[in-house]
Amino acid sequence: MSVHLHWFLPTGGDGRTLVDRHAYTDGGIKRDRITPVSGVRAPDIEYLAQIAKAAEQLGFEAVLTPTGTWCEDAWLTTVALTQVTERLKFLVAFRPGVISPVLAAQMAATYQRISRGRLLLNVVTGGDSTEQRRFGDALDHDRRYARTDEFLQIVRGVWGGKPFDFQGEHYQVEGGLTALPPDPLPEIFFGGSSAAAGPVAARNVDVYLTWGEPPEQVKQKIDWIRGLAEQQGRTVRFGIRLHTISRDSSKEAWATANRLLDDLDPETVAAAQQALGKSESVGQQRMLALHGGSRDKLEISPNLWAGVGLVRGGAGTALVGSHAEVADRIEEYHALGVEHFVLSGYPHLEEAYWFGEGVRPELAARGLLDEIGSPLTGVPAANGRPASAPGGAPLLVAGGR
Repeated sequence: MSVHLHWFLPTGGDGRTLVDRHAYTDGGIKRDRITPVSGVRAPDIEYLAQIAKAAEQLGFEAVLTPTGTWCEDAWLTTVALTQVTERLKFLVAFRPGVISPVLAAQMAATYQRISRGRLLLNVVTGGDSTEQRRFGDALDHDRRYARTDEFLQIVRGVWGGKPFDFQGEHYQVEGGLTALPPDPLPEIFFGGSSAAAGPVAARNVDVYLTWGEPPEQVKQKIDWIRGLAEQQGRTVRFGIRLHTISRDSSKEAWATANRLLDDLDPETVAAAQQALGKSESVGQQRMLALHGGSRDKLEISPNLWAGVGLVRGGAGTALVGSHAEVADRIEEYHALGVEHFVLSGYPHLEEAYWFGEGVRPELAARGLLDEIGSPLTGVPAANGRPASAPGGAPLLVAGGR
């Protein structure tokens, strides 16, 4: 089982800090156009193309694109980026409650033909009722997962190439069909830590994703989902969603993490924690429990730092350390059964280079990667720094606003 490395497309904006990095402040609630905040890179197609091209060059297999009212639409953005990349796959996040399952199946089929088979799907059931209501969805947490279960059954049924009927609580379909099923079928990624989520994963998905918890907690999740899948006669693979801060030395990496922390004033942290605490997501509550809103003891496991989660919802932990240390932690998760690593860092362009030129060669040397033709693989480093980064600066300066 090889390690599959994926990166992230910041379609809500990017920046050098954990706060004020989004071009659309407050998810567009108070402002309906790009906010001119200093240092924020708008998610224009030129900047996102830089990240996508860098990810492809550095040997990442795919990039995850988020979904929400605070970011650009994932389907439209990524299908545009398929035209400026060649191998890179796109892990498109979408909410099953706001689109017809037959239409979603058709969109996926069309996407596969346009991209020549480079679509992956990330199903986001939604753990925040406020966000769901913005999309016109009023179902509660558990009923959303029940609907997702039906949704995925229909999508797979419609991909079968014959008219498909379905009668459920949330959907009734007569003769559902895609004129040409997708080839290959897109792999379906899915995450959820609640009791309602587990059976949905076991019955329907290819890859179960967890946020970056300490290894023992991740092992418990893997054992849970694997057991449920076995009861269904299925096999599910596993992935993890993490940020990374990888540098030539551990000291440099932790200095970067501390700089990010220094940007956070107590009022900002308190406000973020109050907002995140209202989430219905069990996974979000698990993220909050890792640090309890405190800056003390944020290294919750060797090289696993919970500082991101002080102000960011969703994935709230980062692997921090030297390239070898970060590779050690990836190897540790991999030994538990984690195959897919969906990674990110601030800013996403520069951190892609730090990881791709630093950690990826470490993983390749350990025999954990299937080579996919990265032109930078095997390029010797100079003075301890990536050869492709003159003067030791692994970045391309973005033209974001």
